[in-house]
Amino acid sequence: MKQFNRRDFLKAAGAVAGAAATASMAGCAGTGSAAGAAATPKAQGQSVIGLIAPKMDVVRVGFIGVGQRGYGHVKRMSYIEGAEIKAICDTHQEVLDRAVDFLVQEGKEKPTAYGDSELAYKDMLARDDIDIVIISTPWRWHAPMAIDTMNSGKHAFVEVPLALTVEEMWEIVDTAERTQKNCMMMENVNYGRDELMVLNMVRQGVFGELLHGEAAYIHELRWQMKEIEHKTGSWRTAWHTRRDGNLYPTHGLGPVSQYMNINRGDRFDYLTSMSSPALGRAAYAQREFPAEHGRNQLKYIAGDMNTTLIKTVNGRSIMVQHDTTTPRPYSRHNLIQGTNGVFAGFPNRIALEHGGNKSFHEWEYDMQPWYDKYDHPLWQKMGAEAERNGGHGGMDFLMFWRMIYCLRNGEALDQDVYDGAAWSVISPLSAQSVANRSESITIPDFTRGAWRTATPLGIVGA
Repeated sequence: MKQFNRRDFLKAAGAVAGAAATASMAGCAGTGSAAGAAATPKAQGQSVIGLIAPKMDVVRVGFIGVGQRGYGHVKRMSYIEGAEIKAICDTHQEVLDRAVDFLVQEGKEKPTAYGDSELAYKDMLARDDIDIVIISTPWRWHAPMAIDTMNSGKHAFVEVPLALTVEEMWEIVDTAERTQKNCMMMENVNYGRDELMVLNMVRQGVFGELLHGEAAYIHELRWQMKEIEHKTGSWRTAWHTRRDGNLYPTHGLGPVSQYMNINRGDRFDYLTSMSSPALGRAAYAQREFPAEHGRNQLKYIAGDMNTTLIKTVNGRSIMVQHDTTTPRPYSRHNLIQGTNGVFAGFPNRIALEHGGNKSFHEWEYDMQPWYDKYDHPLWQKMGAEAERNGGHGGMDFLMFWRMIYCLRNGEALDQDVYDGAAWSVISPLSAQSVANRSESITIPDFTRGAWRTATPLGIVGA
């Protein structure tokens, strides 16, 4: 790996991080402009669609952020053959020690620990014995850390969302193209058994020509408001006071986008969005906290339910919903509809005009015949091990296994920087639409036209 001058790198990285962090915080206060959403900046490098990194016998891994989500990532990565964890960074000493101690107890080489300041991760990035970096930090750090990682000569793997503003996403795309490094947003739901099966069914034409999809993140998370000093609620709660739109669009949208070949034969064209009143968070604060508590001093503006409609260039429609406030069962919708019928999740059900086991006027709820026929090859191969090692039913482990497999075998990743940007940009653009009477907002083409000839994601692992 190319040797980097540590002092020069830290100086350059600091400038990039500062600019990105400023853009990120600007995104906290506002939603950007229509011109920003539609503009396509001049490319600074070559497309990274289908990017294949040189094969790695061993993938050397660094982690930034090992609190709740990141600690699980450390555990799962430690179980994967061909991956070595070299360094870990976190500013919270307790969770940093916990991650290091876990690896030592597992008989692994003790990783170097970093965490004496917010920018300690840059010292880790200055090393030349790390190939990829897993970033699991609060949202505002995703963009600057991903950019710094690529500028240090390493591949970036970032928790969702990829970034917070349109400007940040373009900067990430530009950096990936200029450095020719992978920047994958780790959308784990794409590796769920049901989502993989439906992708296989779509590729085999079970639903006919695709027409419409529905995606969601409906997950009651008010209890996170009680996390004050540490953990997700300590920083995520504030987003309900900063942005009225879809705060977290990618979990449902990622799989539906892969079904529809978004960025690989089709792309998002424009969206329109509206929000319900924002009532639930304030009511919960009044009920659960003393009147003088800080949670009762906040003005919650994010509508309890946000509904965003996306139109694709090829004419398909997608409904995306977000609700982490109201008391209701969890759902990602995961609906895909075509000329021959529909699959919908939560609960799983299917109705087909041709090829089903019932009339299309009735839902089929028994999924076993469909698993028997259409289980994805990846799940057939690794599903048992994925379930054994865990992470949302195994999808987290399978995602990490697949990432390491691609890097060790010289294959393109299943998700690229353009996917992460397209799925994540729905958040700031939905807020812009909500703020302007649900006006239509143009969605950027982060591929700069390359979507027209890009090869759709195949049924990998067959």
